[in-house]
Amino acid sequence: MQIAILGGTGDIGQGLALRLAADTPHAVAIGSRDAEKAETKAEEYTTELDSRGLDAAVEGAENEVVAAEADVVVLAVPPYHIGDTVEAIADELDPGDVLVSPATGMKRDDEGFHYHRPGAGSVTRIAADAAPEGVAVVGAFHNLAAARLANLDADLGIDTLVIGDDEDAKATVADIAEGIEGLRALDAGGVANAPEIEALTPLLINVAEHNDGLHDLGIEFQ
Repeated sequence: MQIAILGGTGDIGQGLALRLAADTPHAVAIGSRDAEKAETKAEEYTTELDSRGLDAAVEGAENEVVAAEADVVVLAVPPYHIGDTVEAIADELDPGDVLVSPATGMKRDDEGFHYHRPGAGSVTRIAADAAPEGVAVVGAFHNLAAARLANLDADLGIDTLVIGDDEDAKATVADIAEGIEGLRALDAGGVANAPEIEALTPLLINVAEHNDGLHDLGIEFQ
């Protein structure tokens, strides 16, 4: 499949681009509002893959360009840009395409990180409300430590929770996720369950900050 990662120059975008290119047969492209930035980062990712003897490459271009060619578009952008990003690429999407939202709203105070639930109920719901007709939205990759994901020497051994109201789209994203070595996809129901999943991210960050040796922790359900 053709997978586009919008915001692929950021932390979680980098991790997903490297892992998907390294572990799966899918074609991976990263997008940015700045085409030159996307191209430069894509070259860096390809160099990293090549240094490991991997016959894989990552392409880079503007968000609209990579979205137009993709079957699956990952919205690896800050939560407050989700709606605007979907609207900006809406004309480039075709019925049957799948949008994936890994973003979660957070705020920080002196006590730590806290879930910042948007008025729509969840960031995944914002994406779903903005998506064109015929384009399904699936939530996934919310609770992954970006640094651990981007470190190809690190064993994952963790789970990602997948949510969506379109069962076929959810299965597609689960298959893509499980193509990443050491990552297991678990079905967590529909988009209505997104707040519970998104709220896990600030919890994990708080635990990581207060416990030695858990800097890049993840979740494994047993």
